[in-house]
Amino acid sequence: MIRRKELYKEAAALTVSHEIRVRFNETDSLGIVWHGHYITYFEDGREAFGRKHGLAYLDVFANEFTTPIVKTTLEHKLSLRYGDVARIETTIVDTPAAKMIFRFTIYNAKNEVVCTGETVQVFLDKKGELMLTNPPFYTEWKRKVGLVK
Repeated sequence: MIRRKELYKEAAALTVSHEIRVRFNETDSLGIVWHGHYITYFEDGREAFGRKHGLAYLDVFANEFTTPIVKTTLEHKLSLRYGDVARIETTIVDTPAAKMIFRFTIYNAKNEVVCTGETVQVFLDKKGELMLTNPPFYTEWKRKVGLVK
């Protein structure tokens, strides 16, 4: 029996590290980052990943697809505070399914894990229909970055 973890593998070479500084408007009255902003930090990580590896939202859109998020998981470990510098590591998970899976780890300045999580995005064509197979541009991208032969 094949286990789920055996179907998906992290593409270690396809990890992007991106720093952010916590802004005042992201914190509550105690100066602690409001929990919902960590999803925004995941977005920052996905955008940095896309810019570095040629898979930005505008690249997807130029190929007449959108990639809505259908699942987000998040686990808080420590808090960030106003003024903190944090590092977001974003890794794409290789899967044969017609979706993109990103894993995130957010670190504080002491290199402690603050938060971990994952997002799953599916492909919709320009009519808004769900793609059951990978779009050709995505298959080509995976070939170009060495995820498929």
